[in-house]
Amino acid sequence: MSRKRKPLPLIENVTIEAVAAEGKSVTHVDGQAIFVPFAVPGDVVDLQVTKKKHRYCEARVVRFVSKSKVRAVPRCEHFGICGGCKWQNLPYEEQLKAKQQQVFEQLTRIGKVELPEISPILGSVHQWEYRNKLEFGCANKRWYTSEELATMPKDAGLGESAIGFHITGAFDKIYPIDKCWLMDDLHNRIRNEIYRYAVETGMTFYDVRAQHGLLRNLMFRNSATGEWMLVIQFHYDEPGDDEKAKALLQHVADEFPEITSLMYVDNQKGNDTIGDLDIQTFKGTDHIIETMDGLRFKVGPKSFYQTNTEQAARLYSVASAFAFDGIGDSDDVNSRPLIYDLYTGTGTIANYVARRARKVVGIEYVPEAIEDAKVNSKKNDITNTEFFAGDMKDILTSEFIAAHGQPDIIITDPPRAGMHPDVVNVILNAAPKRIVYVSCNPATQARDLALLDAKYKVAKVQPVDMFPHTPHVENVVQLIRR
Repeated sequence: MSRKRKPLPLIENVTIEAVAAEGKSVTHVDGQAIFVPFAVPGDVVDLQVTKKKHRYCEARVVRFVSKSKVRAVPRCEHFGICGGCKWQNLPYEEQLKAKQQQVFEQLTRIGKVELPEISPILGSVHQWEYRNKLEFGCANKRWYTSEELATMPKDAGLGESAIGFHITGAFDKIYPIDKCWLMDDLHNRIRNEIYRYAVETGMTFYDVRAQHGLLRNLMFRNSATGEWMLVIQFHYDEPGDDEKAKALLQHVADEFPEITSLMYVDNQKGNDTIGDLDIQTFKGTDHIIETMDGLRFKVGPKSFYQTNTEQAARLYSVASAFAFDGIGDSDDVNSRPLIYDLYTGTGTIANYVARRARKVVGIEYVPEAIEDAKVNSKKNDITNTEFFAGDMKDILTSEFIAAHGQPDIIITDPPRAGMHPDVVNVILNAAPKRIVYVSCNPATQARDLALLDAKYKVAKVQPVDMFPHTPHVENVVQLIRR
Protein backbone atom coordinates (compact mmCIF):
# COMPACT_ATOMS: atom_id res chain seq x y z
CA MET A 1 0.00 0.00 0.00
CA SER A 2 1.56 3.29 -1.09
CA ARG A 3 1.79 6.20 1.32
CA LYS A 4 -0.08 9.38 0.53
CA ARG A 5 2.22 12.25 -0.25
CA LYS A 6 2.05 15.12 2.18
CA PRO A 7 0.51 18.20 0.50
CA LEU A 8 3.10 20.83 -0.38
CA PRO A 9 2.63 24.01 1.65
CA LEU A 10 1.20 27.39 0.68
CA ILE A 11 3.40 30.15 2.09
CA GLU A 12 1.82 33.58 2.47
CA ASN A 13 3.13 37.13 2.52
CA VAL A 14 6.72 36.42 1.45
CA THR A 15 9.09 39.11 0.14
CA ILE A 16 11.24 38.19 -2.86
CA GLU A 17 14.85 39.01 -1.97
CA ALA A 18 17.10 38.72 -5.02
CA VAL A 19 17.59 37.51 -8.57
CA ALA A 20 18.87 33.92 -8.76
CA ALA A 21 20.10 31.56 -11.48
CA GLU A 22 18.14 30.34 -14.52
CA GLY A 23 15.87 33.39 -14.58
CA LYS A 24 14.38 32.72 -11.17
CA SER A 25 14.32 34.85 -8.04
CA VAL A 26 14.95 33.69 -4.49
CA THR A 27 13.60 34.21 -1.01
CA HIS A 28 14.21 32.43 2.30
CA VAL A 29 11.72 31.01 4.79
CA ASP A 30 12.98 29.48 8.04
CA GLY A 31 16.49 29.53 6.62
CA GLN A 32 15.57 27.53 3.51
CA ALA A 33 16.01 28.97 0.00
CA ILE A 34 12.90 29.08 -2.19
CA PHE A 35 13.34 29.68 -5.91
CA VAL A 36 10.49 31.40 -7.75
CA PRO A 37 10.06 32.12 -11.48
CA PHE A 38 8.51 35.31 -12.85
CA ALA A 39 8.97 37.35 -9.67
CA VAL A 40 11.36 40.23 -9.00
CA PRO A 41 13.11 41.50 -5.86
CA GLY A 42 10.69 43.48 -3.71
CA ASP A 43 7.54 41.59 -4.76
CA VAL A 44 5.42 40.48 -1.78
CA VAL A 45 3.70 37.24 -2.75
CA ASP A 46 1.87 34.12 -1.70
CA LEU A 47 3.75 31.03 -2.87
CA GLN A 48 2.64 27.49 -3.63
CA VAL A 49 5.56 25.13 -3.16
CA THR A 50 5.88 22.84 -6.19
CA LYS A 51 9.04 20.92 -5.31
CA LYS A 52 10.56 20.33 -1.90
CA LYS A 53 14.15 19.20 -1.46
CA HIS A 54 16.31 18.87 1.62
CA ARG A 55 18.22 22.10 1.02
CA TYR A 56 15.81 24.16 -1.07
CA CYS A 57 12.29 24.45 -2.48
CA GLU A 58 10.77 25.58 -5.75
CA ALA A 59 7.50 27.49 -5.80
CA ARG A 60 5.17 29.51 -8.01
CA VAL A 61 3.39 32.75 -7.30
CA VAL A 62 -0.33 32.27 -6.66
CA ARG A 63 -1.01 35.87 -5.58
CA PHE A 64 0.81 39.18 -5.62
CA VAL A 65 0.17 40.92 -2.30
CA SER A 66 2.08 43.93 -3.63
CA LYS A 67 4.36 44.41 -6.60
CA SER A 68 7.90 45.70 -6.42
CA LYS A 69 8.95 49.17 -7.50
CA VAL A 70 11.82 47.40 -9.25
CA ARG A 71 9.57 45.92 -11.91
CA ALA A 72 8.98 46.47 -15.63
CA VAL A 73 5.79 45.84 -17.57
CA PRO A 74 6.46 42.89 -19.92
CA ARG A 75 6.03 43.85 -23.56
CA CYS A 76 5.09 40.36 -24.76
CA GLU A 77 1.56 38.97 -24.36
CA HIS A 78 3.08 35.49 -23.99
CA PHE A 79 5.32 36.42 -21.05
CA GLY A 80 5.24 33.84 -18.29
CA ILE A 81 4.08 31.06 -20.62
CA CYS A 82 6.60 30.42 -23.38
CA GLY A 83 9.52 30.80 -20.95
CA GLY A 84 11.86 32.34 -23.49
CA CYS A 85 12.21 35.83 -21.96
CA LYS A 86 12.00 35.22 -18.24
CA TRP A 87 13.32 38.68 -17.32
CA GLN A 88 10.94 40.90 -19.25
CA ASN A 89 9.50 41.95 -15.88
CA LEU A 90 12.93 43.25 -14.81
CA PRO A 91 14.20 46.65 -16.06
CA TYR A 92 17.16 46.22 -18.40
CA GLU A 93 19.62 47.96 -16.08
CA GLU A 94 18.63 45.48 -13.35
CA GLN A 95 19.13 42.59 -15.76
CA LEU A 96 22.67 43.80 -16.42
CA LYS A 97 23.40 44.05 -12.69
CA ALA A 98 22.15 40.48 -12.20
CA LYS A 99 24.29 39.15 -15.05
CA GLN A 100 27.37 40.94 -13.74
CA GLN A 101 26.77 39.36 -10.34
CA GLN A 102 26.16 35.96 -11.94
CA VAL A 103 29.57 36.04 -13.65
CA PHE A 104 31.28 37.09 -10.41
CA GLU A 105 29.59 34.42 -8.30
CA GLN A 106 30.17 31.56 -10.74
CA LEU A 107 33.82 32.38 -11.33
CA THR A 108 34.49 32.70 -7.60
CA ARG A 109 32.25 29.92 -6.26
CA ILE A 110 32.98 27.30 -8.95
CA GLY A 111 36.36 28.40 -10.29
CA LYS A 112 37.89 29.39 -6.95
CA VAL A 113 40.72 31.12 -8.83
CA GLU A 114 42.33 34.49 -8.23
CA LEU A 115 40.44 37.11 -10.22
CA PRO A 116 41.09 40.69 -11.27
CA GLU A 117 38.32 43.28 -10.99
CA ILE A 118 35.63 42.24 -13.46
CA SER A 119 34.94 44.89 -16.10
CA PRO A 120 31.40 46.33 -16.28
CA ILE A 121 29.16 44.28 -18.56
CA LEU A 122 28.64 45.53 -22.11
CA GLY A 123 24.88 45.92 -22.53
CA SER A 124 23.15 45.09 -25.80
CA VAL A 125 22.79 47.87 -28.35
CA HIS A 126 19.18 46.77 -28.90
CA GLN A 127 16.92 45.05 -26.37
CA TRP A 128 14.20 44.10 -28.87
CA GLU A 129 14.34 42.56 -32.35
CA TYR A 130 18.00 41.77 -31.73
CA ARG A 131 18.02 38.11 -32.76
CA ASN A 132 19.03 36.90 -36.22
CA LYS A 133 17.72 33.36 -35.70
CA LEU A 134 14.55 31.81 -34.25
CA GLU A 135 12.99 28.35 -34.43
CA PHE A 136 9.36 27.38 -33.96
CA GLY A 137 7.85 23.96 -33.45
CA CYS A 138 4.61 22.73 -35.03
CA ALA A 139 2.11 20.57 -33.16
CA ASN A 140 -1.21 18.92 -33.93
CA LYS A 141 -2.34 19.53 -30.34
CA ARG A 142 -1.37 22.80 -28.72
CA TRP A 143 -0.63 23.21 -25.03
CA TYR A 144 -3.15 25.10 -22.87
CA THR A 145 -2.51 27.05 -19.69
CA SER A 146 -4.51 26.19 -16.58
CA GLU A 147 -6.29 29.55 -16.94
CA GLU A 148 -7.32 28.70 -20.52
CA LEU A 149 -8.55 25.27 -19.49
CA ALA A 150 -10.62 26.77 -16.66
CA THR A 151 -12.60 28.92 -19.09
CA MET A 152 -13.27 26.13 -21.62
CA PRO A 153 -16.42 23.97 -21.65
CA LYS A 154 -15.83 20.56 -20.13
CA ASP A 155 -16.72 18.81 -23.37
CA ALA A 156 -14.44 21.01 -25.50
CA GLY A 157 -11.93 19.22 -27.67
CA LEU A 158 -8.25 19.96 -27.21
CA GLY A 159 -6.99 19.17 -30.68
CA GLU A 160 -6.19 22.66 -31.98
CA SER A 161 -2.93 22.80 -33.91
CA ALA A 162 -0.18 25.34 -33.25
CA ILE A 163 3.07 26.90 -34.38
CA GLY A 164 5.02 28.26 -31.46
CA PHE A 165 7.61 27.65 -28.77
CA HIS A 166 8.15 24.64 -26.53
CA ILE A 167 7.12 25.39 -22.97
CA THR A 168 9.91 25.09 -20.43
CA GLY A 169 10.97 21.51 -19.74
CA ALA A 170 8.62 19.82 -22.21
CA PHE A 171 9.74 18.44 -25.56
CA ASP A 172 6.20 17.64 -26.72
CA LYS A 173 4.25 20.74 -25.64
CA ILE A 174 3.98 23.70 -28.04
CA TYR A 175 2.34 26.98 -27.07
CA PRO A 176 1.06 29.06 -30.02
CA ILE A 177 2.87 32.35 -30.52
CA ASP A 178 1.13 35.24 -32.26
CA LYS A 179 3.91 37.82 -31.94
CA CYS A 180 7.49 37.45 -30.77
CA TRP A 181 9.47 40.66 -30.15
CA LEU A 182 12.93 39.11 -30.42
CA MET A 183 13.24 39.29 -34.22
CA ASP A 184 12.14 41.67 -36.95
CA ASP A 185 8.34 41.57 -37.33
CA LEU A 186 8.57 40.02 -40.81
CA HIS A 187 9.07 36.60 -39.21
CA ASN A 188 5.76 36.99 -37.33
CA ARG A 189 3.90 37.77 -40.55
CA ILE A 190 5.47 34.80 -42.35
CA ARG A 191 4.82 32.36 -39.51
CA ASN A 192 1.20 33.44 -39.04
CA GLU A 193 0.54 33.19 -42.77
CA ILE A 194 2.02 29.68 -42.88
CA TYR A 195 -0.30 28.68 -40.04
CA ARG A 196 -3.33 30.22 -41.77
CA TYR A 197 -2.52 28.51 -45.07
CA ALA A 198 -1.85 25.12 -43.42
CA VAL A 199 -5.17 25.17 -41.54
CA GLU A 200 -7.13 26.38 -44.57
CA THR A 201 -5.72 23.67 -46.84
CA GLY A 202 -6.04 20.86 -44.28
CA MET A 203 -2.31 20.28 -43.92
CA THR A 204 -1.48 18.01 -40.99
CA PHE A 205 0.69 19.22 -38.11
CA TYR A 206 3.36 17.07 -36.48
CA ASP A 207 2.62 14.80 -33.53
CA VAL A 208 5.96 14.37 -31.77
CA ARG A 209 4.86 11.31 -29.79
CA ALA A 210 3.25 9.41 -32.65
CA GLN A 211 5.78 10.87 -35.12
CA HIS A 212 3.41 11.68 -37.92
CA GLY A 213 2.05 14.86 -39.48
CA LEU A 214 3.49 16.92 -42.34
CA LEU A 215 4.35 20.38 -40.96
CA ARG A 216 7.09 19.98 -38.35
CA ASN A 217 9.37 22.99 -37.72
CA LEU A 218 10.30 26.48 -38.96
CA MET A 219 13.71 28.13 -38.73
CA PHE A 220 14.19 31.81 -39.56
CA ARG A 221 17.51 33.60 -40.08
CA ASN A 222 18.18 37.16 -41.21
CA SER A 223 21.23 39.37 -41.58
CA ALA A 224 22.39 42.96 -41.47
CA THR A 225 22.44 42.89 -45.29
CA GLY A 226 18.64 42.53 -45.30
CA GLU A 227 18.64 38.90 -46.43
CA TRP A 228 16.19 36.35 -45.01
CA MET A 229 16.35 32.56 -44.77
CA LEU A 230 13.47 30.24 -43.96
CA VAL A 231 13.95 26.49 -43.54
CA ILE A 232 10.75 24.45 -43.23
CA GLN A 233 10.96 20.95 -41.80
CA PHE A 234 8.41 18.49 -43.10
CA HIS A 235 7.70 14.89 -42.15
CA TYR A 236 6.46 13.00 -45.18
CA ASP A 237 3.93 10.34 -44.16
CA GLU A 238 2.03 9.39 -47.26
CA PRO A 239 1.86 9.83 -51.04
CA GLY A 240 1.12 13.41 -52.02
CA ASP A 241 2.95 14.99 -49.07
CA ASP A 242 5.76 16.25 -51.29
CA GLU A 243 3.24 18.07 -53.51
CA LYS A 244 1.51 19.60 -50.46
CA ALA A 245 4.86 20.74 -49.08
CA LYS A 246 5.89 22.35 -52.34
CA ALA A 247 2.51 24.06 -52.67
CA LEU A 248 3.11 25.66 -49.25
CA LEU A 249 6.64 26.65 -50.25
CA GLN A 250 5.37 28.25 -53.46
CA HIS A 251 2.71 30.15 -51.53
CA VAL A 252 5.34 31.47 -49.11
CA ALA A 253 7.64 32.43 -51.99
CA ASP A 254 4.80 34.33 -53.72
CA GLU A 255 3.63 36.11 -50.57
CA PHE A 256 7.04 37.04 -49.18
CA PRO A 257 9.58 38.04 -51.85
CA GLU A 258 11.82 39.30 -49.02
CA ILE A 259 12.90 35.70 -48.42
CA THR A 260 16.17 35.27 -50.32
CA SER A 261 16.84 31.69 -49.18
CA LEU A 262 13.79 29.41 -48.97
CA MET A 263 14.74 25.84 -48.08
CA TYR A 264 13.11 22.64 -46.88
CA VAL A 265 13.94 19.20 -45.52
CA ASP A 266 12.10 15.92 -44.95
CA ASN A 267 13.02 14.97 -41.39
CA GLN A 268 12.11 11.39 -40.47
CA LYS A 269 14.19 11.35 -37.27
CA GLY A 270 12.93 11.42 -33.71
CA ASN A 271 14.33 14.93 -33.12
CA ASP A 272 14.35 18.26 -34.94
CA THR A 273 18.11 18.55 -35.51
CA ILE A 274 19.12 18.97 -39.15
CA GLY A 275 22.92 18.76 -38.99
CA ASP A 276 22.95 15.31 -40.59
CA LEU A 277 20.16 15.91 -43.12
CA ASP A 278 20.20 16.93 -46.78
CA ILE A 279 18.51 20.33 -47.05
CA GLN A 280 16.93 21.32 -50.37
CA THR A 281 16.79 24.83 -51.81
CA PHE A 282 13.34 25.76 -53.14
CA LYS A 283 14.04 29.39 -54.03
CA GLY A 284 17.08 31.66 -53.98
CA THR A 285 20.43 30.72 -52.49
CA ASP A 286 21.43 28.10 -49.92
CA HIS A 287 22.82 30.76 -47.58
CA ILE A 288 22.61 34.39 -46.50
CA ILE A 289 25.46 36.88 -46.14
CA GLU A 290 26.24 38.54 -42.81
CA THR A 291 28.65 41.45 -42.40
CA MET A 292 30.85 42.42 -39.47
CA ASP A 293 33.56 45.06 -39.25
CA GLY A 294 34.11 45.11 -43.00
CA LEU A 295 34.10 41.30 -43.31
CA ARG A 296 31.49 39.20 -45.11
CA PHE A 297 30.38 35.81 -43.78
CA LYS A 298 28.40 33.05 -45.46
CA VAL A 299 25.76 31.67 -43.10
CA GLY A 300 24.01 28.46 -44.12
CA PRO A 301 21.14 26.57 -42.46
CA LYS A 302 23.57 24.47 -40.41
CA SER A 303 26.01 27.26 -39.57
CA PHE A 304 26.68 28.47 -36.06
CA TYR A 305 26.64 32.25 -35.91
CA GLN A 306 26.10 34.43 -32.86
CA THR A 307 22.39 35.24 -32.70
CA ASN A 308 22.84 38.93 -31.79
CA THR A 309 24.73 40.39 -34.74
CA GLU A 310 25.61 43.80 -33.28
CA GLN A 311 26.72 42.36 -29.95
CA ALA A 312 28.72 39.66 -31.76
CA ALA A 313 30.86 42.43 -33.23
CA ARG A 314 31.50 43.78 -29.72
CA LEU A 315 32.18 40.28 -28.38
CA TYR A 316 34.76 39.56 -31.09
CA SER A 317 36.30 42.98 -30.62
CA VAL A 318 36.86 42.13 -26.94
CA ALA A 319 38.27 38.70 -27.84
CA SER A 320 40.64 40.29 -30.36
CA ALA A 321 41.75 42.96 -27.89
CA PHE A 322 42.43 40.29 -25.25
CA ALA A 323 44.38 38.21 -27.79
CA PHE A 324 46.67 41.01 -29.00
CA ASP A 325 46.89 43.01 -25.78
CA GLY A 326 50.57 43.95 -25.39
CA ILE A 327 51.50 42.24 -28.65
CA GLY A 328 52.32 45.00 -31.12
CA ASP A 329 51.35 44.71 -34.76
CA SER A 330 54.37 44.08 -36.93
CA ASP A 331 54.99 44.76 -40.59
CA ASP A 332 56.92 41.49 -40.60
CA VAL A 333 54.27 38.81 -40.99
CA ASN A 334 56.60 36.12 -39.64
CA SER A 335 56.88 37.92 -36.31
CA ARG A 336 53.12 38.00 -35.80
CA PRO A 337 51.50 35.39 -33.50
CA LEU A 338 50.29 31.94 -34.54
CA ILE A 339 46.71 31.54 -33.30
CA TYR A 340 44.57 28.45 -32.77
CA ASP A 341 40.82 29.13 -32.84
CA LEU A 342 39.06 26.20 -31.14
CA TYR A 343 35.35 25.53 -31.84
CA THR A 344 35.68 27.95 -34.74
CA GLY A 345 32.20 27.41 -36.22
CA THR A 346 32.07 29.18 -39.58
CA GLY A 347 35.38 30.86 -38.82
CA THR A 348 34.04 34.22 -37.65
CA ILE A 349 36.61 34.75 -34.90
CA ALA A 350 39.39 33.16 -36.96
CA ASN A 351 38.80 35.48 -39.90
CA TYR A 352 38.23 38.44 -37.57
CA VAL A 353 41.72 38.12 -36.02
CA ALA A 354 43.55 36.83 -39.13
CA ARG A 355 44.60 40.28 -40.31
CA ARG A 356 46.85 40.63 -37.24
CA ALA A 357 48.16 37.06 -37.13
CA ARG A 358 50.86 35.07 -38.89
CA LYS A 359 48.40 32.23 -39.32
CA VAL A 360 45.14 31.10 -37.73
CA VAL A 361 44.29 27.41 -37.36
CA GLY A 362 40.56 26.78 -36.84
CA ILE A 363 39.04 23.52 -35.57
CA GLU A 364 35.34 22.65 -35.53
CA TYR A 365 33.19 19.51 -35.20
CA VAL A 366 30.67 20.28 -37.99
CA PRO A 367 32.13 19.63 -41.49
CA GLU A 368 29.66 21.98 -43.20
CA ALA A 369 30.71 24.79 -40.87
CA ILE A 370 34.35 24.22 -41.76
CA GLU A 371 33.52 24.42 -45.46
CA ASP A 372 31.74 27.72 -44.77
CA ALA A 373 34.79 28.92 -42.83
CA LYS A 374 36.98 28.26 -45.86
CA VAL A 375 34.51 30.09 -48.10
CA ASN A 376 34.45 33.01 -45.65
CA SER A 377 38.23 33.33 -45.80
CA LYS A 378 38.09 33.29 -49.59
CA LYS A 379 35.27 35.87 -49.68
CA ASN A 380 37.40 38.23 -47.61
CA ASP A 381 40.69 37.56 -49.44
CA ILE A 382 42.17 36.04 -46.29
CA THR A 383 44.95 33.60 -47.12
CA ASN A 384 46.51 32.86 -43.71
CA THR A 385 43.83 30.55 -42.27
CA GLU A 386 43.59 26.76 -42.14
CA PHE A 387 40.50 24.88 -41.01
CA PHE A 388 40.02 21.29 -39.81
CA ALA A 389 36.83 19.33 -39.10
CA GLY A 390 36.45 16.72 -36.38
CA ASP A 391 36.02 16.09 -32.66
CA MET A 392 38.18 18.59 -30.80
CA LYS A 393 39.71 16.03 -28.42
CA ASP A 394 40.62 13.79 -31.37
CA ILE A 395 42.09 16.48 -33.62
CA LEU A 396 43.87 18.73 -31.12
CA THR A 397 46.67 16.36 -30.17
CA SER A 398 50.37 16.78 -29.55
CA GLU A 399 51.01 15.38 -33.03
CA PHE A 400 48.68 17.99 -34.57
CA ILE A 401 50.51 20.80 -32.78
CA ALA A 402 53.86 19.43 -33.88
CA ALA A 403 52.64 19.44 -37.47
CA HIS A 404 51.00 22.88 -37.51
CA GLY A 405 53.10 24.82 -35.06
CA GLN A 406 53.00 25.68 -31.39
CA PRO A 407 50.38 28.40 -30.88
CA ASP A 408 51.30 31.74 -29.34
CA ILE A 409 47.63 32.39 -28.60
CA ILE A 410 44.67 30.02 -28.24
CA ILE A 411 41.15 31.38 -28.57
CA THR A 412 38.49 28.94 -27.44
CA ASP A 413 34.72 29.36 -27.72
CA PRO A 414 33.24 26.00 -26.70
CA PRO A 415 29.55 25.02 -26.43
CA ARG A 416 27.68 25.37 -23.13
CA ALA A 417 29.17 22.14 -21.79
CA GLY A 418 32.65 23.69 -21.87
CA MET A 419 35.85 21.91 -22.87
CA HIS A 420 36.59 18.20 -22.59
CA PRO A 421 39.35 17.52 -20.01
CA ASP A 422 41.52 16.05 -22.79
CA VAL A 423 41.31 19.36 -24.67
CA VAL A 424 42.30 21.26 -21.52
CA ASN A 425 45.32 18.99 -21.11
CA VAL A 426 46.43 19.51 -24.70
CA ILE A 427 46.12 23.28 -24.24
CA LEU A 428 48.26 23.07 -21.11
CA ASN A 429 50.87 21.00 -22.97
CA ALA A 430 50.81 23.41 -25.93
CA ALA A 431 51.70 26.18 -23.47
CA PRO A 432 50.58 29.25 -25.48
CA LYS A 433 51.58 32.64 -24.09
CA ARG A 434 47.93 33.44 -23.52
CA ILE A 435 44.44 31.97 -23.80
CA VAL A 436 41.27 33.87 -24.62
CA TYR A 437 38.25 31.92 -23.37
CA VAL A 438 34.88 33.00 -24.78
CA SER A 439 31.95 31.31 -23.04
CA CYS A 440 28.15 31.31 -23.15
CA ASN A 441 28.10 29.52 -19.78
CA PRO A 442 30.23 31.08 -17.02
CA ALA A 443 29.63 28.02 -14.81
CA THR A 444 31.44 25.57 -17.11
CA GLN A 445 33.95 28.29 -17.95
CA ALA A 446 34.73 28.58 -14.23
CA ARG A 447 35.26 24.82 -14.01
CA ASP A 448 37.73 24.95 -16.91
CA LEU A 449 39.54 27.97 -15.45
CA ALA A 450 40.19 25.90 -12.33
CA LEU A 451 41.81 23.21 -14.51
CA LEU A 452 43.97 25.82 -16.25
CA ASP A 453 44.88 27.64 -13.04
CA ALA A 454 48.09 25.71 -12.36
CA LYS A 455 49.78 27.29 -15.38
CA TYR A 456 47.58 30.28 -16.25
CA LYS A 457 46.45 33.34 -14.35
CA VAL A 458 43.20 35.15 -15.11
CA ALA A 459 44.22 38.64 -16.17
CA LYS A 460 41.00 40.18 -17.51
CA VAL A 461 37.27 39.40 -17.42
CA GLN A 462 34.65 41.07 -19.64
CA PRO A 463 30.98 40.03 -19.59
CA VAL A 464 28.93 40.80 -22.71
CA ASP A 465 25.13 40.69 -22.81
CA MET A 466 24.04 38.93 -26.00
CA PHE A 467 20.55 37.94 -24.82
CA PRO A 468 18.42 40.70 -23.24
CA HIS A 469 15.44 39.54 -21.14
CA THR A 470 17.05 36.16 -20.52
CA PRO A 471 19.44 35.05 -17.75
CA HIS A 472 22.09 34.03 -20.32
CA VAL A 473 25.35 35.95 -20.58
CA GLU A 474 28.57 35.65 -22.59
CA ASN A 475 31.88 36.11 -20.81
CA VAL A 476 35.40 36.64 -22.16
CA VAL A 477 38.43 35.80 -20.03
CA GLN A 478 42.08 36.54 -20.79
CA LEU A 479 44.57 34.07 -19.26
CA ILE A 480 48.29 34.75 -19.16
CA ARG A 481 50.88 32.01 -18.74
CA ARG A 482 52.41 32.10 -15.27
